[in-house]
Amino acid sequence: MEHPGTDREVPVGELLTGRAAIVTGAGAGIGAGIARAFARHGARVVVVDVDGARAAAVAGSVTDAGGEALAVTADVCEEAKVAALVTATLEAFGRIDVLVNNVGHYLGGGGPFVDSTPQDWSALYRVNLEQVLRVTHAVLPAMIRQGDGGSIVNLTTVEAFRGIPHHPVYAAMKAGVVQFSKSLALDLSEHGIRVNDIAPDVTRSRQLPYERWLTPEDEARIPSWVPLGRLGEPADPAGVAVFLASDLSAFVTGTTIHCDGGTYAAGGWYRTSHGPRSWTNRPHDP
Repeated sequence: MEHPGTDREVPVGELLTGRAAIVTGAGAGIGAGIARAFARHGARVVVVDVDGARAAAVAGSVTDAGGEALAVTADVCEEAKVAALVTATLEAFGRIDVLVNNVGHYLGGGGPFVDSTPQDWSALYRVNLEQVLRVTHAVLPAMIRQGDGGSIVNLTTVEAFRGIPHHPVYAAMKAGVVQFSKSLALDLSEHGIRVNDIAPDVTRSRQLPYERWLTPEDEARIPSWVPLGRLGEPADPAGVAVFLASDLSAFVTGTTIHCDGGTYAAGGWYRTSHGPRSWTNRPHDP
């Protein structure tokens, strides 16, 4: 089934010409959308993914379109792999101007916190927060040494700003990304390196395959769930990432851009098509 915005891509431009950008988790979904959008604006892109075939496919699509890309197979939770990633990037492109920490995962269906284990918490920390610290720490020496600034973009989630049943540890780790970004932005301001977040919601990705989850009845309810009336596509956060990586956001640091079709702003309000009110915060069957 086709959906509004499904085939939309970030327009071609020159906002990132000559810059070298690392995008983690770029083998599919939002990460792939960001990598392709960066390339469409002239960036040389390092496509990083734990799945080497997926990374190679995305990098190939960039080069087929006339761009420059390097595919790197790496689990960014592993220190040695991250060090090798930085080395490969510098060998290929000589510099690192942009880092997008896109990797993250809620790791399953969740459940009551009382039933979780320290091993569960450690796994969520490792994939959602620790790897952001690790990759950023590895990239910063080169970015600082270059002496001409840079941009770090971290992917968090709307769930870092509101409660989510059965996923309290995941939400805590994503909220940790937000606070890390704010404070790191202050630390790096003297170097002209900006740090910002993107917080998506209801966006199609490999982890959130809405087309497999939603019934026709659910599809009809999307305008009541999402103020802008559709689900997000990878091109939506990708466009925000291009803005944050480019000089268009030269005076923006330490903040979060919510890319969610208005769901965070709605805060539990739903559009309705019946009755005298057009919105309700007491949905009968949202």
